[in-house]
Amino acid sequence: MDRLNKFLAHAGLGSRRHCESLIRGGRVSIDGKVVTDLATRVDPQQEVKLDGEPIHTEKFVYWLVNKPRGYLCTNHDPSRRPLAIDLVPQISQRVYTVGRLDEDSEGLLLLTNDGDLANRLMHPRYGVEKAYLVLVAGNPSPEDLKKLLDGVYLAEGHVKARNVKRLKRQGNSTWMRIVLSEGKNREIRRMLAKLDHKVLRLKRMEIGPLEIGNLKPGKSRPLSLTELKNLKRLADHAT
Repeated sequence: MDRLNKFLAHAGLGSRRHCESLIRGGRVSIDGKVVTDLATRVDPQQEVKLDGEPIHTEKFVYWLVNKPRGYLCTNHDPSRRPLAIDLVPQISQRVYTVGRLDEDSEGLLLLTNDGDLANRLMHPRYGVEKAYLVLVAGNPSPEDLKKLLDGVYLAEGHVKARNVKRLKRQGNSTWMRIVLSEGKNREIRRMLAKLDHKVLRLKRMEIGPLEIGNLKPGKSRPLSLTELKNLKRLADHAT
């Protein structure tokens, strides 16, 4: 028997923490009885409902996507703009993006219905590294790189890069490789703006052990067994 929050997370309802809030809110019932005790365990044969609707566990799926610029990391857009999930072949599970990229950014995304794994990969306290290639206007100085490593202050507080490296010049711009272990909204763009360097292009290349490799923009593929094993090992270690 699994704990109820784990059962709900495996059903694709989000992270275990989110599922705990559903339980505490009295929205979950087992065999017709509302439960609010987070220690509750559930048998697969029992009937579990959320807001009166039956919950069924589903097979976990894991897809890598190379998101082009112009695509959104959301499951619905009223303006009908292109969505990253549209790049994955038709699957029955409701997947969502792990580690969002803004509309102007591109690169590696993980799409899955495994809410527990997604939370461990993206929550800042677990420190899973994400690597980016960034083209910035101008030529950042050694002092600028040091400031990125020491940290700058944004509205959410103090943020810093794990690793920063200048790669090459491109006209009046510079390519850099930046590694983060957090995932605040538009973090790299805002950090560099503090240093008066506008980001012209941003592409995520790695999430933990996952690499974009030769996956072309706009294409997707399922994770290999080895990739999934390495990803879960990292997530388990992060706990």
